Amino acid sequence: MINPKHIQIIGNEVAIAWSDGVESYYTGEFLRAASPSADNLGERDIFGNQYGGDGPRHFPGVTVVNYEFVGNYALRFDFSDGHRTGLYTYDYLRRLNHSKTS
Repeated sequence: MINPKHIQIIGNEVAIAWSDGVESYYTGEFLRAASPSADNLGERDIFGNQYGGDGPRHFPGVTVVNYEFVGNYALRFDFSDGHRTGLYTYDYLRRLNHSKTS
């Protein structure tokens, strides 16, 4: 499994150096808009009905103020607007990085 070796908050960006040598840079605004939380994406019941979630939006000026590891598979970010739910799995973060460069 590819995992973060080093993480650093630099200004309005989060820099991640991965165990395979890849480096990723994400702005706080980008990460906030991509939050995989139920607040952002909503939740589905067993019948496929969606509840809540207002989808990705723009979050101008929002920064990451802190982060923490969740187990050995994800990060949780604390944002300057108070949002702190949503687990960003390492695979999800790598896919987000790929989508930024494609």
